[in-house]
Amino acid sequence: MNELTDAEIAALHEALDDEYRAWATYDQVLADFGEVRPFSNIREAEARHIEALRTLFTRYGLPVPENPWPGRVDLYDSLRDACKAGVAAEIANGAMYDRLLEASRRDDILAVLRNLRDASQQRHLPAFRRCAQGSPGGRGGAGRHRGGRERA
Repeated sequence: MNELTDAEIAALHEALDDEYRAWATYDQVLADFGEVRPFSNIREAEARHIEALRTLFTRYGLPVPENPWPGRVDLYDSLRDACKAGVAAEIANGAMYDRLLEASRRDDILAVLRNLRDASQQRHLPAFRRCAQGSPGGRGGAGRHRGGRERA
């Protein structure tokens, strides 16, 4: 097995941390507002993304860090606010994956990073945009008032 470069290791850690943060954020939204779409579907997708990255960690003999994000994510006043934040997060996620794809030439790593970027940009981002606009099925305006609390 070929040893990973420092850039590849850093890319895998950054990608996993970002997926962990997304999962924890969407999990918190579901805890606050109930099992609402698109968060329920996307949280499950994030769990699959995490597993794909963890598989690479295992394949290359890297210790798999635990998710540090539960209990440390932003809280939202409404589901629409959470959806707007989801739009911004998925846009940033796409840019991050475009950058991380430059860190490796290994087919397995590139395939996982491309798949995660494409899921973000082709499925998650449109779903959050619909939700933020209050489209049917998005329930963007639903939810209870949260009082503007944020976690540090």
